[in-house]
Amino acid sequence: MRLTVLLLGLVLTLPGALSARAPAAATPPLAVPGLSEAQLSPDYWLDALAEPDRIILTPAQIAQQNARMVAEEPSIFDLEALPARLSGDQVSGWIQDLASLPTRDLFDEQGRKVEADVLAAIGANRALDAVPADQATRYGMAVQRADLRAFPTRLRVFHSAGDSDIDRFQESALFPGDPLVITHESADGEWLFVVSQRYAAWIERQYVAEGARDAVLAWGRSNAFLVVTGATVHTVYTPENPRVSDVQLEMGLRVPVLEDWPPLEPVNGQLASAHHVIQLPVRNDDGTLAFEPALLPRSADVADDYLPLTEANLIRQSFKFLGERYGWGHSYGTRDCSGFVSEIYRSFGVLLPRNTSRQSVTPALNRLAFSADDSHQARIDALAEARVGDLVFIPGHVMMILGHVDGEPVAIHDTAGMSWLPDPDGELVRLRLNGVVVTPILPMMSNATTPTTDRITNIQRIRP
Repeated sequence: MRLTVLLLGLVLTLPGALSARAPAAATPPLAVPGLSEAQLSPDYWLDALAEPDRIILTPAQIAQQNARMVAEEPSIFDLEALPARLSGDQVSGWIQDLASLPTRDLFDEQGRKVEADVLAAIGANRALDAVPADQATRYGMAVQRADLRAFPTRLRVFHSAGDSDIDRFQESALFPGDPLVITHESADGEWLFVVSQRYAAWIERQYVAEGARDAVLAWGRSNAFLVVTGATVHTVYTPENPRVSDVQLEMGLRVPVLEDWPPLEPVNGQLASAHHVIQLPVRNDDGTLAFEPALLPRSADVADDYLPLTEANLIRQSFKFLGERYGWGHSYGTRDCSGFVSEIYRSFGVLLPRNTSRQSVTPALNRLAFSADDSHQARIDALAEARVGDLVFIPGHVMMILGHVDGEPVAIHDTAGMSWLPDPDGELVRLRLNGVVVTPILPMMSNATTPTTDRITNIQRIRP
């Protein structure tokens, strides 16, 4: 397609005679070059599909791929395979592999430089010298959405005094019901270092409930369950039980259903006639794990099984996030680029690594790799052949292919922004998109001379 420059600014009207009826307002121009209003609807992309409901991978094939992911991908932790006791070297290694104290200048939310003694105190709070030589493996669950941090601190830090968005201590998040292994606690007692399936990091103790291994692992294996298929859903607000009130559940989360709940027995002061009765983990006052019933409205976007992995469903699921704010490391109750694609695929039961660094190179997927020796045209040709749902990686970022317009690839992705050149002699224009957006790929520039296409390192194809 011919990519046109879309001008930003006010639309001015010439003075003229007054009329009884004002003319209809024109559709404002879109900021993204080459993007049309129609392309912001999933229907545009669905209508272009030749076989929208063709199964890409069957549930059995997905199970096989997930087993390969657990076996071959080093960033995935098999909690069931961990030994009954953990060595101190293993635990210390996890903690130190996560992050080293930064040596560059960092700034807090007020733009003040974080002093060296503050950073030293944060490092000391890890209590590395208190890691025992040997300890029993302890299990637990996240009881609500909670941040995973590089260090045991709530301090948000940034690379520049003008930035208060990308917190460099923010790593990821855990969601209600995520199983984990508790390996260590901070010197102040407020943080736990935990290992979950896709990440090992620090989490505030108040969001973790400790329980027996079998109880923790069994929760996610219930035969009666729902899968969250919306971007997010929330349990019903209930003052009777704040622990399960207005709990945010993310796309792809699988929650047990209490099918035999008596119809005339209230759940937290409300009959379940218009709800699903689900079971959620809660934290007792002593930090131990318990489970409580909660209500999920029948209007919530959920399904009674993982969705079929089809091109149509990939498009529908991705568009449920359109316009959501970009959240580095799952901050702001949202997600970043790698969280975006992994949660889309989780609604089909597909397991992906958490970060782009591992998503892009994991051997468990159908990977097409590029090196510095590959030409610009080789990357263009690969994009021309890419299918819906293919994941396109540049350093630090991932995009999902939506389709092609006049042979040129278009992606949906969660991004801080994009850059492009209005014309060969123009200056680089930076668009602060800061959310889930649809963009053509070819106009994107990494700098004034390098097309983003030339920085593609891998294309991961989640298909046979």
